[in-house]
Amino acid sequence: MQTYRRSLIAWVAMILVLALVSLAHAGAPTDTLKTTVDQVVKLLVDPNLRDKPEVRRTQVRKLAESVFDYPDTARRSLGPHWNARTPQQQQEFVKLFADVLDRSYISKIELYQGERVKYVGETVDGDEATVKTLIASKQGSDIPVDYRMHLKNGRWLVYDVIIEGVSLVSNYRSQFNKVVQTESYEALVQRLRAKEGPEPAASPGRSRGER
Repeated sequence: MQTYRRSLIAWVAMILVLALVSLAHAGAPTDTLKTTVDQVVKLLVDPNLRDKPEVRRTQVRKLAESVFDYPDTARRSLGPHWNARTPQQQQEFVKLFADVLDRSYISKIELYQGERVKYVGETVDGDEATVKTLIASKQGSDIPVDYRMHLKNGRWLVYDVIIEGVSLVSNYRSQFNKVVQTESYEALVQRLRAKEGPEPAASPGRSRGER
C-alpha cells in the first residue's frame, strides 16, 4: 500500500510539473506554476478526452517535452557515466530516459483524482530556483513536493522533483549506477530498450548542489 501511495503521489507531482507549457516565460517560478497548473488539470478532466486515453496521453507527453529538461535530467540521472558516453550515446540515452518517465508517470494518467496544490515557498538563486508545494490528497494529508528549476534560454525548466524528501534524479542515479557498476552501460541501455528499466522507488533526497 505504501509503494502504491508513493507511486500515485509521484505521478501527480510529475503531472503538475507538465503544466509549465511552452509559452511560459522567464519570471517568478511560483507565478509560472500558479498560472499554468490549471491548464494541465483542465486537460486531465476534459470530458471530450475521457474516452480517448491515447489522445490525452499524447497531449500530456507534448507538454512534458516542452517544459521538462529531459537532456539535463537524463545527464544528472546517469551521473558520472554521462561524460564517458559519445554524443550519439547521450542522445539515445535521453530518448530512452524520456520513455522511462513516460511509462512511470504519464501512462498512469487515469490515476488523477482532483488533487490540488498549495504553494508554500520559493527560493531563487540566480538562474536556479526551488518551488515548495504541498499536494492535498483525497485522504486529507498534505504531501510535500519541491520543484527544482533552472532558467534556460529565457524559460524556467524543471530538472528534478523532490517528493517527501525523495529526489527523482538521485533515485534514478542510484538505480542506473548499480546496473552500470555490476553489469555494464550496455546492459543498462539494453534494459531500457526492452522497456525493462527501473521504476521510481524511495531513496534519500540530495541537496541542490548536485550537478
